[in-house]
Amino acid sequence: MNKNNPIGMVDSGVGGLTVIKAAQKQLPNEQFIFIGDTARMPYGPRTTDEVIAYTLQMANFLVNEKHIKLLVIACNTATARALSVLQDQLSIPVIGVIQPGAKAAQLATKNKKIGVIATQGTVTSEAYDVQLHHYNSQITVVSQAEPEFVQTVELNKYHSDEARKLVNSHLTSLKAAKIDTLILGCTHFPLLTPFIKSAIGENVTLIDSGQETVQVIQDCLAQSHLSTVSKHDHNDDVYYTTGDPVLFKAIATDWLEREKTLDVRQLKIVDAGTQQHLEE
Repeated sequence: MNKNNPIGMVDSGVGGLTVIKAAQKQLPNEQFIFIGDTARMPYGPRTTDEVIAYTLQMANFLVNEKHIKLLVIACNTATARALSVLQDQLSIPVIGVIQPGAKAAQLATKNKKIGVIATQGTVTSEAYDVQLHHYNSQITVVSQAEPEFVQTVELNKYHSDEARKLVNSHLTSLKAAKIDTLILGCTHFPLLTPFIKSAIGENVTLIDSGQETVQVIQDCLAQSHLSTVSKHDHNDDVYYTTGDPVLFKAIATDWLEREKTLDVRQLKIVDAGTQQHLEE
């Protein structure tokens, strides 16, 4: 494996950009290739088989065509449903976002009441419950599915007054539950952080699972001796979307605060008989 090969990241849409933003800051010399499957998002309501198939398609493109050295599933739903499958099937390290977020949350909580906002798929999987109770069986987990938050971000409305009102109304019950820690269990949700902080209260610690994942990426690179020995400019990073590249580029440019034009490309979902794959 070439140490100078890129790191791949996959997500159901634009939410994983929150992970790549943190990774770019903490891993300045690495190159990243990101795929947002915006044409088939949201993943939350989809079946486990669909999520596994879509995630594998993205992974196979990155492994076979882009020769990545490490894969990050920057999507909580895909992590919950497909992580173990990809770890079994791929020859490179595969990292998800749930375990790092749960670990940080159990360290942060004082009253052992932790909230989780996520997609319906992640909530139904109980992946955060399992991880949190692995660390401490006394923790109370209050989970809430927030598919409308995902749609708000994907439509590039996360700065709007409409988004603020939506977040305020939806988080009332979690605030009443007296949680002291809230896991943003979907990588889309950090884009709504100002509204979430305002709605849930300053005394509640927010845990960004994607941000926590970057430390795991660093550890994995070190342990696997895969850290790059050359220097990459993050202006060389490549962003793929299966959906509208114009909308994707607008959101990515705003969130990543890049001075230079981002290299955003479209991937086609190709049917070869009954087997779908992705190609440029």
